[in-house]
Amino acid sequence: MAKLEVTIDVIVHATEDLGKFYESFNEMFGLEEEVFSISHVTGHFENPITVLRAKITKKLAIRFLEKFLKILSEVQKSEIINEIKERTENSTLHIRLDKQEFIRGRLTFKEKEAIKLKIHTPIYNKKNTIKVFSEIFQQVN
Repeated sequence: MAKLEVTIDVIVHATEDLGKFYESFNEMFGLEEEVFSISHVTGHFENPITVLRAKITKKLAIRFLEKFLKILSEVQKSEIINEIKERTENSTLHIRLDKQEFIRGRLTFKEKEAIKLKIHTPIYNKKNTIKVFSEIFQQVN
């Protein structure tokens, strides 16, 4: 399988429970809290914001993608495959998940206030983007 790297970014506002995000990542994907780096920033209105980031590679990235694809419905998988061209930039597939549904144990696509997933693999010819990501999904599914 091609080199695979998954980056996960979550912006956690002061009104949200950081522990619930860790719990959901662990329950759904087996990702431990230690995988994430934490940054604390200040929002536009001086509100505290925590930024979680995980960059996973090799076997852990493959396991993550396997579990991710098992959770998705066939309709959701088709949606991603049909939108690969629109969702891809510089060999990176972008997927955004609803944060509230995520902490309830469900994966739902949402553009705003979302958990950002970036799935990167080297693609040397842009016209092969759909083929490369479709093959990766089939291999790990």
